[in-house]
Amino acid sequence: MYEELAQVRAELTQPGQLFEIEEIEVAGVRVKAWKHAPASLRDLWLQSAGHGDAEYLVYGDERWTYADAHDEVNRIAYWLVDNGVGPGDRVAIAMRNYPEWMLSYWAVVSVGAVAVGVNAWWVPEELAYGLNDSQPKAFICDTERLQRLHAIDGELPRMKVVVVRHEGEVPEGVTLWADVLQSPAELPQVSIDPDDDACIFYTSGTTGHPKGAQLTHRGCTNNVISSIFSNLSQAQALARAAGVEPGAPEKNTVLLTTPLFHVTANNVLAQTNTMAGSKLVLMYKWDAGEALRLVEREKVTALSGVPVMAREVLNHPDYAKTDTSSLKALGGGGAPVQPDLVENITSKSAAAPAQGFGMTETCGLATGALGAFLADRPESVGPVIPVFDVKCVDASGAAVPAGERGEVLLKGVQVIKGYLNRPEATAETIVDGWLHTGDIGYLDEDGFLYIVDRAKDMVLRGGENVYCAEVEAALFRHPQVAEAAVFSVPDDKLGEEVGAAIYPGEGDAPDAAELRQFCAQHLSAYKVPRYLWVMKEALPRNANGKFLKKQLRSELRVEDAC
Repeated sequence: MYEELAQVRAELTQPGQLFEIEEIEVAGVRVKAWKHAPASLRDLWLQSAGHGDAEYLVYGDERWTYADAHDEVNRIAYWLVDNGVGPGDRVAIAMRNYPEWMLSYWAVVSVGAVAVGVNAWWVPEELAYGLNDSQPKAFICDTERLQRLHAIDGELPRMKVVVVRHEGEVPEGVTLWADVLQSPAELPQVSIDPDDDACIFYTSGTTGHPKGAQLTHRGCTNNVISSIFSNLSQAQALARAAGVEPGAPEKNTVLLTTPLFHVTANNVLAQTNTMAGSKLVLMYKWDAGEALRLVEREKVTALSGVPVMAREVLNHPDYAKTDTSSLKALGGGGAPVQPDLVENITSKSAAAPAQGFGMTETCGLATGALGAFLADRPESVGPVIPVFDVKCVDASGAAVPAGERGEVLLKGVQVIKGYLNRPEATAETIVDGWLHTGDIGYLDEDGFLYIVDRAKDMVLRGGENVYCAEVEAALFRHPQVAEAAVFSVPDDKLGEEVGAAIYPGEGDAPDAAELRQFCAQHLSAYKVPRYLWVMKEALPRNANGKFLKKQLRSELRVEDAC
């Protein structure tokens, strides 16, 4: 089947084919790109109007067709422009995975403005940083995020504030969503350059603050084509290997399980399936039992999130009595899909196991593995999508041969423009067009990528990146913490959890519960250390004075943690 995959990939990318590849120049760097990708997200959205009365968004008992969604997006876009938002201006979106998130997003990018995806986990302190960093002209939020906005002390950008699904008295200066929808259903005309910013998604920062990754229109639309190519090429290769005629691509019903302020849900799933005319089913929050009910009710064909979600679905007591026969793909990204999970998906369901690898910095997907390819090589994240150049390099920056480990570097049209207001971080991460991923991996003889470790000091907790320096910065703010080292602790459910060893110095040891409560004032809940070790001696260091985290990780026992 690997020979068939190589044949299919070559055929699909030939000149004149839908997936033809061209070489273009972006910011002075020659990169590969999909020749027939839409020029902008506005163009992609306008193309989706052809899906008409097909169902688009489902949330509880609420439903939008594509025609309904286009009508509302036009009204939101008109309101934005009428309130001073123009091309290049930023609009922050801060809410749960409500339908209004997607509708707002399409309106923002369709008028050439930049959607700032606010992490809904952020506490007021983090929210204040993100808003002051991105300087949005408008802030569209739900009630919970509105309360956090009003809890912020200090200066904030002057911005219009819109609240969705709000009950009760409306604070002064806040516009209700219903009033926005009273605007004319007229989409303003704008001109958008493919290399303009489309959105800013924040990634956890290595120096205590998150970084705003600048995703362009070209990067996002190419990611949509990459996502389609990855699945289609592997499905056709498997059909050819089995000696059967591949079926025509069908519209999907996709259950969105992860936040829309991440590229997995927004770019890989929502944008790709919008172009395809599929149905998106949204959840208020993740719950495996509710997911099963939605799979049965909506005839969901694809459920993709972080791997622990697939595991929870398969292990749920309602799984055996729920009709999941509609599922064709089950899996995820943001963390490794463990080999035993691949086997469980294959044995317990009719769905094909699926896994993708990518980053905010690649606008979404860089590799993908589907069905028998993932089952045969469960430790791989799949073949690299052909609009990316890839190499693994050693500590000196020299490329290593296939099979040897090195840091994974990627170059292609989907690599972000850079980090907002962070020229030094941009220059450090993207060198001559090559994105330094911080992941350690290797390529096999068929071009399949394997991720085995990471160079970054980071915890990957259930698909959320937690940079250790950010948590350490919060711990050091506590007066009873003299030394702190944060590191990952293996976890069966989430892959990794946040662990921290602290040394109080000459003072009294802090109480673990009080220390967690202190951290929660400065960090999102998922960043607060689950495991705390209060050390009686100073933390071990190397000759350069750095804490020996590997030693701490190997010597400290989970059962001894506070």
